[in-house]
Amino acid sequence: MALDQYRKKRDFKKTSEPRSGKSISKTQLTFVVQKHDASRLHYDFRLEMRGVLKSWAVPKGPSLDPQTKRLAMMVEDHPMDYRLFEGVIPKGEYGGGTVIVWDEGYYEPIEPIKGKKAQEKHLLDQLGKGSLKIKLHGQKLEGEFALVKTHGMGENAWLLIKHKDTFAKTADVTKKDKSVLSGKTIKAVETDSTHVWRNGHAEKKQANKKATKRKKNTKAADEHLAEDVDEKVKPKKLNVATLLKKAPKSAVPTKVKPMKATLIDEPFDDPDWLYEVKWDGYRAIANVSKTAVKLISRNNIPFDKYYPLVDLLTGWRINAVIDGEIVVLNDKGLSDFGALQNWRSEADGNLVYYVFDILWYEGKNLMQLPLLERQAILQDMLPTDDDRIRQSKVFAARGIDFFDAAEQVGLEGIIAKKADSSYAPNIRSKQWLKIKVQRRQEVIIAGFTKNAGTSKVFSALILGVYEGKELRYAGKVGTGFSDKLQKEMMKRFKPLITSKSPFEKAPDVDKPSRFRPQRVGAKPTWLKPTLVCEVNYAEVTSEGLFRQASFKGMREDKDADEVVMEETTDTEALVTDVKNKTAKRVTKPAKNERRTLLNPQEETQTRKVQGKDLKFTHLSKVYWPDDGITKRDMFNYYYRIAEYILPYLKDRPMSLNRFPNGIKGPSFYQKDIKGKAPDWVNKTYPYVTSEGEHKEYLVGDDEATLLWMASLGCIEMNPWFSRVQSPDYPDYCVIDLDPDKNTFDQVVEAAQAVRKVLDDIDVPSYPKTSGSTGIHIYIPLGAKYTYDQSQLFAKVIVSLVHEELPNFTSLERKVNSRKGKMYLDFLQNRPGATIACPYSLRPKPGATVSMPLAWDEVKPGLKMSDFTIHNAYDRLKETGDLFKGVLGKGIELVKTIKILQQNQIDHQY
Repeated sequence: MALDQYRKKRDFKKTSEPRSGKSISKTQLTFVVQKHDASRLHYDFRLEMRGVLKSWAVPKGPSLDPQTKRLAMMVEDHPMDYRLFEGVIPKGEYGGGTVIVWDEGYYEPIEPIKGKKAQEKHLLDQLGKGSLKIKLHGQKLEGEFALVKTHGMGENAWLLIKHKDTFAKTADVTKKDKSVLSGKTIKAVETDSTHVWRNGHAEKKQANKKATKRKKNTKAADEHLAEDVDEKVKPKKLNVATLLKKAPKSAVPTKVKPMKATLIDEPFDDPDWLYEVKWDGYRAIANVSKTAVKLISRNNIPFDKYYPLVDLLTGWRINAVIDGEIVVLNDKGLSDFGALQNWRSEADGNLVYYVFDILWYEGKNLMQLPLLERQAILQDMLPTDDDRIRQSKVFAARGIDFFDAAEQVGLEGIIAKKADSSYAPNIRSKQWLKIKVQRRQEVIIAGFTKNAGTSKVFSALILGVYEGKELRYAGKVGTGFSDKLQKEMMKRFKPLITSKSPFEKAPDVDKPSRFRPQRVGAKPTWLKPTLVCEVNYAEVTSEGLFRQASFKGMREDKDADEVVMEETTDTEALVTDVKNKTAKRVTKPAKNERRTLLNPQEETQTRKVQGKDLKFTHLSKVYWPDDGITKRDMFNYYYRIAEYILPYLKDRPMSLNRFPNGIKGPSFYQKDIKGKAPDWVNKTYPYVTSEGEHKEYLVGDDEATLLWMASLGCIEMNPWFSRVQSPDYPDYCVIDLDPDKNTFDQVVEAAQAVRKVLDDIDVPSYPKTSGSTGIHIYIPLGAKYTYDQSQLFAKVIVSLVHEELPNFTSLERKVNSRKGKMYLDFLQNRPGATIACPYSLRPKPGATVSMPLAWDEVKPGLKMSDFTIHNAYDRLKETGDLFKGVLGKGIELVKTIKILQQNQIDHQY
């Protein structure tokens, strides 16, 4: 509805202006200022609100002088994709003329308000009152501004006013007349020979000519390596149709995070491994459909600026999800990270997307297929008519020879991949390894120094990496940036300047050393630790400082809280370990290495499991319709995951939640199995109903019992908190964070608040996703306390958390009384209550899994969709069972209560 007026004014058959679009950020509100030479030259000032761009036409453009008030006429809302529109609107059409993106960035309220939704609500309230006060973080406009509605100048008349702050100045900012996207002026865009521009760039007809010319002059590094390395083993030709037939059906996976490689210290030779070039660029997942293309970073940031690649992928007209690396190749065919950072158009370098894996193709999930088979499918489907998208070459060579050749060519390093490895999203796998020729490390920019007497913008960057939650000083870097780059970086630094050091103890950044024996008067300016860059270095000193560091570029695709010092793993030990696991799987598969229980062809199959005959029927029945996941897929999942889930089911009465026709069909709970179970089921737990009837619970026992429950349509597993040996004494206490109208980041915040309370009283805790909307936190009790005692303890904990987070949490059991807030549920701790156990599937879209987490994974950005039927098993092979401690020695509750009481007394005083 908000865009009706916008769309009515335009004929989209004649103009290339966008029809719609979505916000690009979950955490920040964006703004754009477009210079528009229509019937009259003016500037369009646009602010993201409620999924559209609220827009004002500013005839004279913005001013940085607080004494100058600019008239701003409010116009119709524009779609979010308009923020990148730059081009020529045909004459005769509404707004006919030339448009450039004069400035862009993000903005926020002047008032300190946390969270995008809260900021947006506050700003909409101000908008309705006619006085909008904002802080801009752009490339030309920075600092505080106000938009104030006027009286007597028309209904839509507002004033745009700059506030007095450090960014205020009298200089005319509109003299900076070039686009921040293309670097072009209005005149340059208007007079370009093509006369057609899109998203800041000339149409690809001209671009292709440039690319063809470069193609003749550039020979890529992988082609050089093909000449230098003897490819002794040629991959077998595989029947792609057969491979696709055995892959399971599924809906297209969304927001996939790439599989990661483990760093090792030296190359190795092994015929079971394949080798690839380690490209120096941005990792990118391409989600390609016949109607749209998304090219995104590992942290789900759109790579729209690399428009030629998006255009090429759009032209494929297929449905696929692929993994690769965006690079800019220099004249020697080597990837140049600095050139990639500065890339704005084809004139800036040879942009290439090297594709090395395919995850999903035309309705089939390929992630569980061996790497060799995925590469065969990729080679078969990848178009070859434009070498700006290429399949990264795979070498079946001697690893040491390949590494030596890569070093001679001048590459950053190589990647070794196990030929039979499956694809495990968001896992740092031991099946993929990286060996670096050059020593490189991502670091956090914690500040900068400026030496006495220098004319440079800054002298060096102060670097940090995380160790746990603490930011540790890692030295400085003072080379690798030009004067121009320093000025650009300083624009990004200014909003982040703070008086407080981000380190727990501020380091002496001007400390003399044997390499620099004298102080040079370098005073630090501290920054909030949010920006990430990459450096080359010669070595790391015993103090953990980089020596001879050189700046390589900013990392827009990395989050600061993920930056830790990357440690190398001993090559021989790791490769031997992987080989031994493979050998065990080949000779006698261990439980956690088994692949499948049921073959993909037969609808009805009988299998002997632990000496018991189980019959599996209607195996192609789709249990998750939107994802194409079948009953067979569910059985195979529980078969593979049995070793991990059984400790949380064994000897526990089970509540059977049955979905015989999948998650969209009717479901029901069944407690009693008396007379309804196979003869071999001999573990039950008696109970008496209120009518005096004698019934029996099924008791979790072994793998056969697990699979029989699944055959009943039990998608999820719901055990008691206690075992039949001690039914009144639970093994653990559970705090269930149950959101209502909350964001999941708020669930994460509440979970960390629970952890803090428990850490303060020395109580161990174990988090897991619910697999639905919340997080469960378990506390081991060791079956030493009653349910009443467990519930009372949980109530004390959640009460403290509610005191800390009253704005979005509630202790009210009734939904209506919570007023949309998150319920801190402590009442689950009662006899007979159940929740989905660790590693259980959930009857939710995407076939999510209730997944145990390490506490450092519980952070903003965590999503339920991170853990599904497709990747849970591979994650477990890497992490092992993170929940083991839940079944270990329980806490001493009396001692814990005393510590808690003492903490409360200390807090009061």
